[in-house]
Amino acid sequence: MASRCAPKRRRFDWIDRERYRVQQQSNGKPKVGYVVSAWPRLSETFILNEVISVERLGVRLRIFTMKQTEDKVANSKASEVHAPVTCLSTKHNFQAIGRSSVRLFLGQPIRFCQTALRALRYRQKGVFRCFFQATYLADLVVRESLTHLHAHFAHDPTLVTMFAHHLTGVPYSFTAHAKDLYVKTSPELLRAEAQTAGAVVTCTEYNRRYIATQIESASNGKLHCIYHGLDLSQFKFCSPSARDAQPPVILSVARLVEKKGLGDLILAAYLLRKRGRCFRVEIVGDGPLRQSLEAQVGQLGLNDQVNFLGSLPHERLCRLYQRVCLFALPCVVAANGDRDGIPNVLLEAMASGVPVVSTPVSGIPEVICSEVEGLLVPPNSPARLADALNRLLESPQLREQLALAARAKIETCFSIEKNSRQLLSVIQQVGANEDTLSV
Repeated sequence: MASRCAPKRRRFDWIDRERYRVQQQSNGKPKVGYVVSAWPRLSETFILNEVISVERLGVRLRIFTMKQTEDKVANSKASEVHAPVTCLSTKHNFQAIGRSSVRLFLGQPIRFCQTALRALRYRQKGVFRCFFQATYLADLVVRESLTHLHAHFAHDPTLVTMFAHHLTGVPYSFTAHAKDLYVKTSPELLRAEAQTAGAVVTCTEYNRRYIATQIESASNGKLHCIYHGLDLSQFKFCSPSARDAQPPVILSVARLVEKKGLGDLILAAYLLRKRGRCFRVEIVGDGPLRQSLEAQVGQLGLNDQVNFLGSLPHERLCRLYQRVCLFALPCVVAANGDRDGIPNVLLEAMASGVPVVSTPVSGIPEVICSEVEGLLVPPNSPARLADALNRLLESPQLREQLALAARAKIETCFSIEKNSRQLLSVIQQVGANEDTLSV
């Protein structure tokens, strides 16, 4: 994690919009603070890819994390990021947060009290922790002359960013993803965030339609769908016909949680074995359901067919895509409403030439048209999943056809360079709108 040198102290003052407008125009790019849950998270490579790509576009970035990452496996690509990182955690920065709160209260008591009163309106868990984290963020925003804030995830990161916006006047935007949108953020809070943000971004059209139903119509013009992008140089296309590993390997990569549907994949493996199929299933990832999934494998007598590899470094995962036969991720909607957007691992497998099988949950049909770029089966249907996997295992021609179409789809719609330029354009438009309002 990059260290942050302590800036020279000065009186906390409100944002002079004209000063920042001139500063932004000096290099044609905003100076952006990214607010994320933790950095860098192995399961959130889409944020890492975006940060690297935005920096390559010439944008100066600062990264702010809500907490320290707990990942046991590091992502080596994080070393490509130049932006310094500051953790806003109350646990690790109690004294700094206290000093920032006092400075803000003494310098801008009205803004401080108004924002604290706003916080009282929300029944969001941890709202006052978020408020005090926002005072620390606001102090840093002013000291470092940031012109824009962008948060990833609609719950705590955006709540902190919204409070920092109220404390400083610096415009912000946010990207909503999956669990944050359907489980962790109340409709009331989502509406407030959409009303005060300069732009609302989400990673699927499915999400965009959902958000549109939850917020006031006046905010709908701020909504943008920008897909996660891949650095395609990381994923060499390998034709399915060149994969001759025996027995063929069916790969799945996921956090071991309910919405990934891995129990259905294990049942499908059981059905395939009953049909006399020779294969192996390799599952990459970790999570709270690992013990129960391993128990399911044991109960079905699949210990020779199903292997749990745990979390892997991303570069090793990229190599793994090169040797497997199929990729399966039978996503479901969890009992609490949690669901995926478009899992990044589907994009990675498709870019690598691995034929994919998934389900039409959430935004997945936006990347996979069944029978064109992959196969989709109903969620919670192990028998249909087994049928699809069996069909691909016995048809090299179908595997080749799907893999070629999938790579073309990724190149067309999911390039990180193209999608990062879209995001930068949205951020710059927010800045232009702020300039117009301040005239």
